[in-house]
Amino acid sequence: YLLCASGDFVKVYSVNTEETLRLMGGHADLVTGIQLNPHNHMQLYSSSLDGTIKLWDFMDGIPIKTFTVGSKLLALYTPASAEDSVFVVIPKKGERDTFQLVSVKLTKGAGQDLEAKELSVVLDGVGASMKHIAFGREGAYVASVKDVNLQVYFFKRKLLNRFSLSTMKTKGGDNHFSCVVCHPTEDCIATGHADGKIRLWRNFHHRKEYTYSTLHWHHDIVMDLAFSVEGTRLLSGGVESVLVQWHNESSCQKDFLPRLGSPIEYISMSSDGALCCTLHTDNRITIINSNLRFSRSIQGLIKSRDVKTGLAVDPRTKALVLNGEPGHLQFYSLQSDQQLFSLDIVQRQYIHQAGLKQSDLVKVAFSAQGTWLATVEESEEVTDPELQLKLWFYHEEMQSFQLNTRINTPHDNHITDMCFRDMDELGDDSLILVTTGRDCVFKVWVMVEDTDPETQQSVSWSCDFVGSYHNYQATNCCFSEDGSLLAVSFEETVTVWDSLTWDLKCTFCHPPGNIRNICFGRLTCSKYLIGATDYGFLCCWNLLTCALEWSAHLNVVVLQPDPLSEHIAAVSWLSKESSLFVFKPNEPRPIYIQRNLCKEKILLAAFVPRDEPEIISSEKYLWLRKSQLFFLTDTQELMTLSTKSLEERLTPSSKQLAVEESLPVTPFSLLLGKHRHQQAQEDIDLGKPVVHNKQEQASPAVKELLHTPAHVLPSASFLCTIFINSLLISKENKSAEEVADEVEMESEKAEDDSDEEDATEMEQEDTSHMELLGEMTCKLSKSQEKELRKIRKTDYSWISAF
Repeated sequence: YLLCASGDFVKVYSVNTEETLRLMGGHADLVTGIQLNPHNHMQLYSSSLDGTIKLWDFMDGIPIKTFTVGSKLLALYTPASAEDSVFVVIPKKGERDTFQLVSVKLTKGAGQDLEAKELSVVLDGVGASMKHIAFGREGAYVASVKDVNLQVYFFKRKLLNRFSLSTMKTKGGDNHFSCVVCHPTEDCIATGHADGKIRLWRNFHHRKEYTYSTLHWHHDIVMDLAFSVEGTRLLSGGVESVLVQWHNESSCQKDFLPRLGSPIEYISMSSDGALCCTLHTDNRITIINSNLRFSRSIQGLIKSRDVKTGLAVDPRTKALVLNGEPGHLQFYSLQSDQQLFSLDIVQRQYIHQAGLKQSDLVKVAFSAQGTWLATVEESEEVTDPELQLKLWFYHEEMQSFQLNTRINTPHDNHITDMCFRDMDELGDDSLILVTTGRDCVFKVWVMVEDTDPETQQSVSWSCDFVGSYHNYQATNCCFSEDGSLLAVSFEETVTVWDSLTWDLKCTFCHPPGNIRNICFGRLTCSKYLIGATDYGFLCCWNLLTCALEWSAHLNVVVLQPDPLSEHIAAVSWLSKESSLFVFKPNEPRPIYIQRNLCKEKILLAAFVPRDEPEIISSEKYLWLRKSQLFFLTDTQELMTLSTKSLEERLTPSSKQLAVEESLPVTPFSLLLGKHRHQQAQEDIDLGKPVVHNKQEQASPAVKELLHTPAHVLPSASFLCTIFINSLLISKENKSAEEVADEVEMESEKAEDDSDEEDATEMEQEDTSHMELLGEMTCKLSKSQEKELRKIRKTDYSWISAF
């Protein structure tokens, strides 16, 4: 298994299949460190900025203990020499940007949530990164680096040695420490530096007689170091995207694994030494064999420098499509949380050097069926950019997009927006692509028959119409749902055009301010056009009356319509917080408001259609039934709104060993469940009473027994008594109705058996009704009860004849 901290969660991957096996959640903030329990390798410790340390059984995805420390935890260490304590890095109270390494004693107790307030300071003035601290052989000492200083603290001798390097940058050298790691079997410390050098420190038990040797290959900062399990090899990585393996601490004996794609941030070795993995800046994990051969790669969502394409959705795979590697388009699966594939659009080698003006991908659009893809690439020149518009066709046999048409300089200035006409029922003959540019025109591109025999393709794309409005810059464009109208915004004005004749039908404006976003309503709201201005107004125009329907003062930065419903999501940015408003164009009052959605600024949003409509119990989330809304912030974080609580979302992974009331998901269980559902529906249709189990809520003892991993349970003989007692129904506290029934039954023992059975049945029904009502009722006299019995014995079957 490969364990990885990812946001607020801890992910468990399969090394063989690259699949995400479990998603362990429970922390309320960013997970800052994960370490295996040195005394039980089936368990995992995790630390978080929420101030808690959690102990997990990662095989089952179940949290065992939660220790509350209180302070923010920035790093976590679990040396084997510490019996009942761990080491964490916390901020120093009263001082800004100053951190301490402290030892936390993990208290022992029966409960799951425990307090861990017993802290002892080990080192002051340490770095906040996990790479700045390392524990030595058998936990005898700890080394810490910060700036140009190295600290080594010996636990038994309680001795602290400090070593400093020169701060002078001579001949391009920079002695600032970047990382530290300790040899597993010898007293040796390896440190990485900002100038690419690696220093191996020895004899550091003495403050003045210490020595170090230098290894140098990296031309820039050494990002991380790692020793092999036996200590004979040292691995290093940096911005060169090359993993370097040093043998026997010699600069002459080294191996390389180049072209790993992006700078290496972290290096980790497996406990048996057979594998190592590298974490890269593009959110990718590479698994490498011990002989320095590439094995597997787990690619998440690539963090691009700037997502210029926006968030698009591939209609074929329902994958999220956006900028990936420079010049590439990444297709990211939201279900598997992995990249499906990457499409090279620019098809040029990207050179990682500051100051170079290179081409990059800026716009992307899909046709309704996903058969056509349009991309725009431009150089980074501000005044005279090189523009290329490319049309790609999806090849079914190749299962990939193939370049169909390349158009050089489609506009004389930057392209601001583009969209396809979405008309599913008319097929490819109705396909139209519209592009808008800062050259004050919009252009219409259509498919034509390709007569060039060398191209070996039947169709290509060419310009069919060029439109403009008073020499204003064209900023946005979109088609109506039926494709009959095209809306194009020109600075402060929105123009509406007939898509068949390209006649200008009407114009709308709401000064002051330029139009920032526009979109048409859908389904029952298709007669409305929505626009947002950069002066903080959200406007709704009626296309039938050509008048303003309503407007609201709202600083909308993102306007995103749901393709499967009438709902439109608007994200505002005000007072350094993002808020979400969901509304229908025919109703100016929002149906959903979420203020302070996140502290980061939301730049992009997209509705992704669900495979099947979700069953939502809460009325306020009904607008998410058919689609799911995703956001991308300015810090490159992808977020979504969930209709379920955290516990509900994590139930499948955290209760795999529990015996649930529902059957396991197998073909037989699905068939049986369907049969039971049909039978229950027939009973309801026939008017049969539905019998509910009164013991739906299982006892806490049973739940605890079923949800606790087997290897941490006590013996069966100890649990037997507790388990049997939990199944018994307590009769100690009897209600007033039950006491009255017992007295009454004793007083009427002389009566005949039939009367006694009737009385008992009636009393039980009365008791059940009284329990439901939850209140005391007046007790009947004996004569009244006898009258009721006579009425019950009367035969009323003759009524059925009528």
